[in-house]
Amino acid sequence: MKKELRRNWQLYMMTVPALIFLILFCYIPYGGLWMAFTDYNYLDGIFGSRFVGLENIRFFFSSGTGLGLKSVRNTLIINFWGLIIGTIVPITIAICFNDVNHKTYKKISQSVMFFPYFLSWVVVGAIIYAFFSTSTGIVNQWLAGAGQDTVRWYSEPKYWKPIIITADVWKWCGYNSIIYMAAIAGFDPTLYEAARVDGANRFRQIIYITLPLLKPTVVILTLMAIGRIFFGDFGMIYGIVGNNALLYEEVAVIDTYVYSAMRTLGFSYTTAIGLMQSVMGLILITISNHFAKKINDGEGLF
Repeated sequence: MKKELRRNWQLYMMTVPALIFLILFCYIPYGGLWMAFTDYNYLDGIFGSRFVGLENIRFFFSSGTGLGLKSVRNTLIINFWGLIIGTIVPITIAICFNDVNHKTYKKISQSVMFFPYFLSWVVVGAIIYAFFSTSTGIVNQWLAGAGQDTVRWYSEPKYWKPIIITADVWKWCGYNSIIYMAAIAGFDPTLYEAARVDGANRFRQIIYITLPLLKPTVVILTLMAIGRIFFGDFGMIYGIVGNNALLYEEVAVIDTYVYSAMRTLGFSYTTAIGLMQSVMGLILITISNHFAKKINDGEGLF
């Protein structure tokens, strides 16, 4: 190690700013997690406030915090279906683009599919409003033109989980499809040639060659998504729904609940919820990684 440091000390010095940043903003703030186990107040500070143990987390899961439990349920539903559909759609797009031979069309199509990734949720929310506005929305105009009753979309909570899931998949499918296309580009073409010689059509090549070879990539991306399954997208919910009280309970996720609870229940309570999210994510990803190794020939995240 001493020889290595003497030989490449300039390179190691270049990592010092990044290490300082990592320590200041990632490791030192861990001390603030103690707040989750206290009844924090400004006068006594983090380490001087009264210790309450797991009382904050117990209160979150108690029946008296109905909105908190609903936010957990909404978070899991939105993330679960976003994970399932958000895996199937990008894989389908990647396989379809892989069969396109016209280079110009392929580049333009990829750019169009990738473009939503660069849009902020505020812009996505404006697009959704253009579709579902009660008076001027495109969907209501279609319904009226077809002789159907129009819908007051922003007053009907039952429609908004599917809308949010669809928007989430639409925004990320282009980005994820690029990852799968990069994986497909690295597959051995002789496998497909041998399959064609054996009489396999394109569908059978996809089923028996492309999808099995994509399995390691799918497993890795799925495991990473599972680690964040208890984290809701604050920007997505507020960008699409905003402060609409009629829809809030139906689409509130843990992160939006934390934002609203911070003003009334204090920092200790919201810190405890954040700690719970991280711990649950760690547990889920550890369990999922264990099973992933069994179905992925011993390969996982760790």
